[in-house]
Amino acid sequence: MNLKPRFLITALLAAGLSTTAQAQVEVQWWHSMGGALGDWVNDLAKEFNASQKDYKIVPTFKGGYDESMTAAIAAFRAGNAPHILQVFEVGTATMMASKGAIKPVAEVMKEAGAKFDPSAYVPAVAGYYTAPNGQMLSFPFNSSTTVFHYNKDAFKAAGIDSEKPPATWPEVALAAAKLKASGHKCPFTTSWQSWTQFESFSAWHNVEFASKNNGFGGLDTRLNFNTPLHVRHIENLANMSKQGLFVYKGRNNAADSTFVSGECAMTTGSSGLYANVKKNAKFASGIAPLPYYPDVTGAPQNTVIGGASLWVMSGKKPAEYKGVAAFFNYLAQADVASESHKRTGYLPVTKAAYELTEKSGFYKANPGTDVAVTQMIRKTTDKSRGVRLGNFVQIRTIIDEEMEQVWGGKKTAKEGIDAAIKRGNEQLERFEKANKR
Repeated sequence: MNLKPRFLITALLAAGLSTTAQAQVEVQWWHSMGGALGDWVNDLAKEFNASQKDYKIVPTFKGGYDESMTAAIAAFRAGNAPHILQVFEVGTATMMASKGAIKPVAEVMKEAGAKFDPSAYVPAVAGYYTAPNGQMLSFPFNSSTTVFHYNKDAFKAAGIDSEKPPATWPEVALAAAKLKASGHKCPFTTSWQSWTQFESFSAWHNVEFASKNNGFGGLDTRLNFNTPLHVRHIENLANMSKQGLFVYKGRNNAADSTFVSGECAMTTGSSGLYANVKKNAKFASGIAPLPYYPDVTGAPQNTVIGGASLWVMSGKKPAEYKGVAAFFNYLAQADVASESHKRTGYLPVTKAAYELTEKSGFYKANPGTDVAVTQMIRKTTDKSRGVRLGNFVQIRTIIDEEMEQVWGGKKTAKEGIDAAIKRGNEQLERFEKANKR
């Protein structure tokens, strides 16, 4: 039997397939989404790749937000940075200052001839990632805000109305006492303590976290979260800690797993925790607005943005940037953005996605899932727009260190806050000096 013709056909087919594969432009996307959120990111890439044949998004998990940012900076210096980098909101000022390393998303979309209307995005989200000249610098992706998660089953067991979660901080303390009395060893905890207990806390009560409109007004901003209200709040949490009503579970999102497992009954954290709770919790859970102090005039105001956005790295080919633009346009489609919102608990980044979700009846069928949206779509003030500081990652670490001294009884609330401000302002001075033009 002559195998030559069959071999030639096979070779020609392989060559044809190879040519097709080579024609597809690969776009590297580095991210920090693990677990249920990692599944979501991978599914987004698969769905986009299946929707067209010109581009292939390749998502790669690069560790936590701070790790992926450090890795990307090193990769940029080595000439092999990804096309897209997911950066958490506290890295925004640092990325804005890295002008040679990034390509503004508005520029990417314009050069690719892609439709892009910044006004289509939720203002509180788009505004955070927009430069003073009005140009959007990064693409809003997994935008979250701080909310109050609680275990309805634990509430019922403690004799607390599971449909009336605590709305104020005094009510949180009362609920925690009842939970402890019913045998709960971790009534209340918190993740991302700087974000939840200082940054969002400040905006929610319409008081400044830092001067110069929380950093939006210039590099010469300084921390000023040492008001009587801030000191009172941290004193209250320290007292709850001594009584076993508040249990500190560690930095960043370490406390999230203790809520999902049922160990802790209440937590303040990201709205994006919803995906993990929905997938893994073995109890009925609820989402409520962030607690506030009822004697503070104007509270509650609005909470601040969290989560991350997608930054485009510089030095890539025009065809690759077209792939980035096509992917961003896909993510912004109302149906895609709405499904992402419903699946994860992150905000619907466009107004159309919010309206589509509302019309679908999702919020009525899943009470509490609209809390993050309603907290963010309120009118913002100069004190509540958000916090955008240089060396913010280091500042959050300092706040973690000082608050751990307070929770451990080694410093008073005022001592811990004053030390955090002194050390944090040194970081701001350093950033200002390094970025003065």
